Amino acid sequence: MINTLRIFDELKETMEAKAAQKIAEIIGMLYEDFQNTVTKKEFNELKDIVGELAEAQKRTEQRINELTEAQKRTEQRVNELAEAQKRTEEELRKLVQDHRETRRQLGGLAMVVGYTLENEAYKALPRLLKEDYNISVKDKLRRQYVKDNQGKYIEVNIVGKASKSGKEIVIVGEGKSQLSKNDIDRFRNKKLTRLEGVFKEMFPLLVTHMTTNPDVEEYAKKKGITLYYSYDF
Repeated sequence: MINTLRIFDELKETMEAKAAQKIAEIIGMLYEDFQNTVTKKEFNELKDIVGELAEAQKRTEQRINELTEAQKRTEQRVNELAEAQKRTEEELRKLVQDHRETRRQLGGLAMVVGYTLENEAYKALPRLLKEDYNISVKDKLRRQYVKDNQGKYIEVNIVGKASKSGKEIVIVGEGKSQLSKNDIDRFRNKKLTRLEGVFKEMFPLLVTHMTTNPDVEEYAKKKGITLYYSYDF
């Protein structure tokens, strides 16, 4: 607040009291008007600022609501993906089980086909070996377990004693429904190699319905293995 009384006292020293009082009053009124003007301006500025802040707050709240909704949608989508993942894993597990069962059945079927082929071979091979190699089969050809050179039993699918030119030999073989080079290698590694030394001399042979490639027959010959087809029976 302005001190109009002090202004009046100072002015009356140089002028009449009535004039000094009037000037002091005018100065007081001017100061009051000035104060009111500044206050209104500041108030209007403050009101504008408050209005802007309120709008900004509204926009912020709206954005927060939008983000909240987006978060809800994201969480819902994540949950949907999690459920889809569970279903996919379950379907995959079923497929794996079905695949295992299919392989088991195919393996069993292949074994049945192989055994059937070998059963036919037991009957036909004595005649074929006699005609083609002058080999006389002494014992009935059969499927049996034989102790290998490590003292472990292995299944030999076609085995039987025979003779050629007065020399004792042992027929060792197996049947494959569809013969491949890998089958030949497995036969050599898992059967013939393990029976070396167990039998003095072996006559290895394989029987099959067909080969996987045209050069399988030549590959068997190079490995010293006789090959017969089911149509030879």
